[in-house]
Amino acid sequence: MAIPIDVFRLDPARGGTLQTQIRGMVAEAILAGHLRPGERMPSSRRLAAHLGVSRITVTLAYGELVAEDYLTARGRSGYFISETAPRPRPRFTPHRTAADAEPAERVDWTRALGARQGRGLGIRKPLNWRDFRYPFVYGQADPALFDHVNWRACTMMALGQRHFHSLTDDSFERDDEGLVDYIARHTLPRRGILARPEEILITLGAQNALWLAAQLLLNQRRTAAIEVPGYPGLHDILGQTRCRVQAMPVGGDGLEPGRLPEGTDVLFCTPSHHCPTGAAMPMAARRALLARAAAEDFLIVEDDYEFHIDETGRPLPALKSLDGAGRVIHVGSFSKSLFPGLRLGFMVGAEAFIREARALRATVLRHPPGLTQRAAAYYLSLGHYDSLLRRMGRVYAERRRLMRAAVAEHGLTVAGREDGGGSSLWMRAPEGTDCTALAGLLRHRSVLIEPGQPFFGDGEDAPRHFYRIAFSSIAAERIPEGMRRLAEAMG
Repeated sequence: MAIPIDVFRLDPARGGTLQTQIRGMVAEAILAGHLRPGERMPSSRRLAAHLGVSRITVTLAYGELVAEDYLTARGRSGYFISETAPRPRPRFTPHRTAADAEPAERVDWTRALGARQGRGLGIRKPLNWRDFRYPFVYGQADPALFDHVNWRACTMMALGQRHFHSLTDDSFERDDEGLVDYIARHTLPRRGILARPEEILITLGAQNALWLAAQLLLNQRRTAAIEVPGYPGLHDILGQTRCRVQAMPVGGDGLEPGRLPEGTDVLFCTPSHHCPTGAAMPMAARRALLARAAAEDFLIVEDDYEFHIDETGRPLPALKSLDGAGRVIHVGSFSKSLFPGLRLGFMVGAEAFIREARALRATVLRHPPGLTQRAAAYYLSLGHYDSLLRRMGRVYAERRRLMRAAVAEHGLTVAGREDGGGSSLWMRAPEGTDCTALAGLLRHRSVLIEPGQPFFGDGEDAPRHFYRIAFSSIAAERIPEGMRRLAEAMG
């Protein structure tokens, strides 16, 4: 039986080449049971004319389907659905949904859940943020800056037969040797840190590293100190350990060691580029903090995010580089410098700590994907990463200049550090301004900002008149108008 040609339609939303789209269209129809074994496919000439593509494209797609046993070729008779093609996927129709069940039969999830995970990161970015003309959102990749060509080439290299084991093997607790080597010989020395491979662990971004550290170092009897304002994602990480949490207000120069609460077991901090104010902790304060850590026997988890974005060209060495006793656990990430969807970071600490962190990581996810690690290792080691950082530095400097000029022009107030580095500004609106409501108003004007309340925790008394504006994802020519709309909405 011949299959009617009208059943074949290309979906414009399907990605990939035309050849890939045709192959996927036929395979999905077979797996769905719409095309059955023994049925005859349209000739390559007829299907090409019907779909408006070249005949060679259809012929190549048919060839792939034959190789995968979806189709079989019969001499001059044409192509047929293979008798041994993969069978249609089973479909099961639920007898009824949970909503249809009697109240007594429904699961009471308030009792069934052993723990609540809270509010997540506390920051919500609309999935369609690219549709906004003035997206002052933090931490997203700018396609105009991303190095598509070289990243694609490095990924193809990682997919080669030579590295088949990196792509396919379960590496258990191990990390990609090339990536670890680059971090040890290039990334860490730039921060003044010397570390052996046994002291380095690859993570799924900084968030994963912070979680591993919290799980290993904290429990119900221990106390964690955190910066306020500070990274919103840390609140729920610490909540999962059920430890005691002490808030530590941050000054103009970042964390002040003299204000650290007594009885601290672990301090989580961002000394080189405070989140979200951008303040940098002076060298004297860093040394004082390490001295106090030694005297009071507590540990420090240093989140060294955005260290690579520094306009001065003279960034201070990482806290870990000054640590001779192994009290500092250093956390870094490639998410902001490459792209957030990469989800690759690292942590550096004493060998005994990294050994336990590696074992904990293995129980949860084994290891970050081997293909991702190997592709990143190529991209870093071939020099593409340094070229990207130089390009980002030039572009970010210009965007920051335009943003600061607009701040001065419209009388807006920067609450954090104006110069130095990073990809955002921490701002303060007039007293009484609800920046959550302001953000909602601005959305209707195609402007996105981030309300600052999540950076202060869950308390009802958290200030509501702070907000963050970033320039990593907005084109320079759109900054002046976006800032004008922001100032206008603030009234």
